[in-house]
Amino acid sequence: MAEARKGTRANPGVMQFFQATPPADRYLSALTIGEIRRGIETIRRRGNLAQAQKLEAWLDQLVLEYAHRILAFDMDCAQVWARLMAPDTSLPIDKQISAIALIHGLDVVTRNTRDFSATGVRLLNPFS
Repeated sequence: MAEARKGTRANPGVMQFFQATPPADRYLSALTIGEIRRGIETIRRRGNLAQAQKLEAWLDQLVLEYAHRILAFDMDCAQVWARLMAPDTSLPIDKQISAIALIHGLDVVTRNTRDFSATGVRLLNPFS
């Protein structure tokens, strides 16, 4: 999501993904929203208020755009997440995102495929 903010400076693979995938077929997890919010708050705490405000406006727009396509971490996801965590308790948020994708039959689109690969979720790296 953050890469797409760059407009014409964005990675060509990322832009191709967004052009080739209808908006109705793209979803976000509530955890992704939380990770973006955490990044904004980190920037704010470091004193870069202008950048934090700019990113906050982008996040507000993102939430509006995806309002009906933000997937929650629910009871079914919790069950899958627990199974993913049992053999290795590292990367709990990535495993929660994986659980959401597995429950909904979706791919995880990320540059960081390494942290998701052991979960069995289908992955798409538009950067490669």
